[in-house]
Amino acid sequence: MTREEAIIIIREHVVNENIVKHMLATEAVMEGLAKRLNGNEEEWKLAGLLHDGDYRDDVPVEKQGIQIGQWVEEKEYTLSEEIKHAMAAHNWNNTGIAPQSNMDWALFCADSLTGLIVATALVYPDKKLANITVDSVLKKFKSPGFAKGTRREDIAMCEEKLGIPLNEFIGIALQSMQKISHEIGL
Repeated sequence: MTREEAIIIIREHVVNENIVKHMLATEAVMEGLAKRLNGNEEEWKLAGLLHDGDYRDDVPVEKQGIQIGQWVEEKEYTLSEEIKHAMAAHNWNNTGIAPQSNMDWALFCADSLTGLIVATALVYPDKKLANITVDSVLKKFKSPGFAKGTRREDIAMCEEKLGIPLNEFIGIALQSMQKISHEIGL
């Protein structure tokens, strides 16, 4: 499956443009993490791009992360078992499919971080990722009242599960998202 084919499927199933931007951001972060962890960049990117393609009211929460793989296969595309597992495991509290591989944990930890980075950008006067630093994201990370929906404990698992210090993890994510800022409007 190509990126373009994945985008077509996303556009068929996702109407919320902010979810699409989140998936584009996650794709970029997964590429950065694949480079850092010697993962298969194409697979990691595809897992990041598709992971929330079924985040909709009509998909039960326990199927979110799984249904998207079924939709892809209905279109006669094939996803590796690793990609399907990572997508299901990013929502493991609901799917019951626990993260195991580096790709699984990277997607799980990165999922909430993209939102924190976007929220940080949105409080800046120019609302641009270019002016955000790792320190500014870390400061917001340490402020539980900011972006309350951010699952900080999930992000922090990058240290234990991936062996990447939190500040480096944030740096990889921020730099990756800055490279595609035009695509996500920041």
